[in-house]
Order: sequence, then C-alpha cells, then structure tokens
Amino acid sequence: MHSDRLQGIFADFDRRLHAEPIVNQEGRVSELRGLTIEADGPSAAVGDICAIYPEGGARPCHAEVVGFHNHRIILMPLEEIQGIHPGCRIIPAPHWARVPCGDHLRGRILDGLGRPLDDLPERIESEDRPLHQAPPHPLRRQRITDTFTTGIRAIDLFAPVGRGQRLGLFAGSGVGKTTLLGMIARYSEADVNVVALIGERGRELRELVEKDFGPEGMARSVIVVATSDQPALVRMRAAFLATAIAESFRDQGKNVLFMMDSVTRFAMAQREVGLSIGEPPASRGYPPSVFALLPRLMERTGCGAEGSITAMYTVLVEGDDMNEPVADAVRGILDGHLILSRALANSNRFPAVDVLESVSRLVREVCSPEELKLISAARDSLALYRRHEDLINIGAYTKNSNPKIDRAIQIHERIDTLLRQALDERSNRTEAFSRLKGALA
Repeated sequence: MHSDRLQGIFADFDRRLHAEPIVNQEGRVSELRGLTIEADGPSAAVGDICAIYPEGGARPCHAEVVGFHNHRIILMPLEEIQGIHPGCRIIPAPHWARVPCGDHLRGRILDGLGRPLDDLPERIESEDRPLHQAPPHPLRRQRITDTFTTGIRAIDLFAPVGRGQRLGLFAGSGVGKTTLLGMIARYSEADVNVVALIGERGRELRELVEKDFGPEGMARSVIVVATSDQPALVRMRAAFLATAIAESFRDQGKNVLFMMDSVTRFAMAQREVGLSIGEPPASRGYPPSVFALLPRLMERTGCGAEGSITAMYTVLVEGDDMNEPVADAVRGILDGHLILSRALANSNRFPAVDVLESVSRLVREVCSPEELKLISAARDSLALYRRHEDLINIGAYTKNSNPKIDRAIQIHERIDTLLRQALDERSNRTEAFSRLKGALA
C-alpha cells in the first residue's frame, strides 16, 4: 500500500510538472531602435503579444513579436512606449490574441485592440475567436447566385453585387467614398454591418456615426477604428479584428456586409512594419510582405459553408492613378471594382461612380437575361456618347448624321438623371431597372 501511495505522489508530481511551468518565462529589453524593440527572450513566436513592464509599477506596454535577429526577438509596440528602458521585464500575454465576438457587439464602436470606444458598459461575457484564421475551404464555399441589393442605383444597375461578393471602391481623396459607404450601410439588405476604419482621420468617426450611418445604420453595425495617429500594428490589427468579427456573424448563418476604409492605409501600415525589420522595398517602396498579406486578409471574406460576407474595400489611389501597385494588386484579388471619378464629383454628380469603368465579375450570375440586355444597351449608349462627347460639346456634330449617336444623345441625359441619388434616398432594385427600361425606350 505504501508503494501504491508513493507511485500516486510521483504520478501527480509528473502531471503538474508537464502541465504548468515552474517559473514564468520572462525576457528583458536590450535595445530600442526606431519603431522596434529588441529583447533577450522570452520564448515567443511571430504574432505573439507580450507585456513590457517598466520599473516603478508603471502601466505595462503591449507589443507584438514581428521577427528575430541574432537570437533576439524583435517587437513592435501596440501602445505608447514612454517609460520603456533597457532591462524592462517582458512577459507573454496570450489572451491579447483573442477577439471578442457576439450579438452584443451590434451598435458598438471598438478600437484596434478590441476595447470599447463608446460610453456604453463593457460586456464581460462573450465568445472569443482567434485573430488570425484560415480562409474557408475553396470547395466548401457556397456559389454566389443571389443578388445583394445595395440601395444605390448606380451600383445595382451597372455593377450588380452578389451575396458574398467582394468589391473594391477605387477613388482619390475627397471623391465621396466614405459617404457612399454610409449610404450602403443604411440602405443595403444586410443583417449586420461590420465596418473597419483603418488609418483615417479621427474626426471622420463621429461624422460617420451621426451623419452617414445614423441610428438606423448603427443599430445593426459594429465599427472598429484605428486612426492614423496610432501605431502601424494597431492599424493592421484592426483590419484582422474586424474581419474576425464578420466571420463570427457569418458562421451564425447571417448575411453580413463588411466594409473596410481603406486598404491603402492597411498596406502603408505593413510597409512601416516591413521596412522597420529590414525588409527590402520592392515596388514604390512597398516590401513583398504587403502583397503577400493582402490576399490573406481578403480571402477570409466571401461565402462560407453557411452565411456570407459581402465585402467592400476602399482603395485610396495616389494621384488618381488606378494602376498604382496596391490598386493593381487589390483589383486582381477581388471580384469586381467600382471606380469613383473626380471629374464626375467636380460636376456635382453623386454618387460619382463611373459606370463604364466599373466592373462586376458576377453580373451574369446574379442578373436575369432581361436585366443583362438592359445593362448592355445602356452601356453601349453611354460608351458611344463618351467617344463623341468632345464633338457634341463644341457643336461639331450635326444632328441626324448618325442615328445611333442621335439616340445616344437623347438617352444620355435620362440615364445621367437616373444615376444621381440624394443622400437620404433609398433605391429599390426592381424599380431602378424599370426606370432604366423607360429611359432606353
């Protein structure tokens, strides 16, 4: 009996030895260089979060492991680093890599670390998910066959969206893309909206919530914000956090609308990280990791085995160049693109969607044959008018010289009127096609 008791003690000791570390794993700050912190230990992997404790009981600063150099780990801060000095203790904080999810997030505004920014009480109970997940299996994704109504005539008519489709909104600064996103959030048929504001101006948040979204849009929305003054890793983390929240609603079988403004700021944040850890620039200063990270983020949205995420990503093009590196990479990943034209915006046309330059790759999957004929006829007419617009405007074209051009001139004003939409106007898809048919008659 004494032997059995002794074996039980040893078995219990062995179980405790393998289940719990005897001492906490710690590291020490050894060097601060630019945006990066080098440390001796602790044992951590890329993507892990660590807490850095200054002396004197000051509030710890959290940082993420981004690489390794000469047997040291390289971290980048997620918060302000005032008070950090050589020798600060570093302890892993694995709970920071989780994402709070659940229906209680509707109507809430979170920062890039998942903490509430609004004045509402914080809910303790919630479902946690990992921040980084693999995209749905390609063969288990549902096919896109159902139309997703955005409530915007220019989009529903000339670039129809499917439920689970991913589109890019390409525009220069000040063309109205954020206002357009607010209208889509209010008027679309989505069950829930998840909005990621990445690297934008701080003043835009309140305008978006109170003016563009309004109470109707906010009631079914979750907003994740990382403004331009925050560290690069927080801006990147906000994009992944918002994507994980959208995935949690999709897994409940819901029809989710995900909007991210903007992909360009996300790419710039990754550029900061890549250059800080010594990655060489490849295209216009962007390191290769930027173009590897974009599909890892965007492929997570779309249809799953159940539910769908219809995603809209804005791309802030530099100098209105639609072929700059980030825009070109995003266009190749997504299922369509909407071009917002500065010329149309300057001529007081809202939304300033250039319908001839905009493309939906799933138009044949979500439109009936009659709708496809109407779209084709309208595009032909608008394209013919654009080719001869200069001659028409200077009076060089003589009426009745070409019946097709005469008809294009007659139809153009009707379609232009149809494409204009007030901020407080919700468009019905069936009615929009009926009006387009009347304009072409």
